[in-house]
Amino acid sequence: MAGSLFDQLKKSGLVDEKKAKKVKREKYQQSKQSKNKKGQTTQTEATKLAAEAAQKKAERDRQLNQERQQQQAQKAAKAELYQLIDSNRLKKVDGDIAYNFVDGTAVKTLNVTAEIHKRLVSDKIRIAKFKSGYALLPETVAEKVAQRDENVLIPIAKKDDSLSKEDEEYYAQFEVPDDLIW
Repeated sequence: MAGSLFDQLKKSGLVDEKKAKKVKREKYQQSKQSKNKKGQTTQTEATKLAAEAAQKKAERDRQLNQERQQQQAQKAAKAELYQLIDSNRLKKVDGDIAYNFVDGTAVKTLNVTAEIHKRLVSDKIRIAKFKSGYALLPETVAEKVAQRDENVLIPIAKKDDSLSKEDEEYYAQFEVPDDLIW
């Protein structure tokens, strides 16, 4: 009983030489195919990983491109706003009348002519932040600027004329001249 099971079956006559070679060949082919399948699975896994990485990269590139386009659009809008203010601002406004206005929490002063002062008081001219200073814009241009960026314009100070009847009666006795400039 020193031989293999196959040799023993051959001696007993249960298996002939042709069947033995056929079984051996099939077994060999099966083992080869399983090796090929293992190689194919690793190859398909690598392909899947590569495709997944390419998809992630494409998504990241798409996001970066979208951000870049948004930045360019913001830059273009800012340049358009700058050009709109620069081309339409009033040039000769320096005068001897001080006009005070509030920018944030600070009170600022512009020296303007009498004509410009009247137009500022009647809200026909608006003040806009421009470069490191301020620019005076006609109301029509100020509306266009407000459509693009509301924060560039200095808010108009609203007059609060709401006095109680008691206060109105009291202050009615004090006449204020019309030509008085504070």
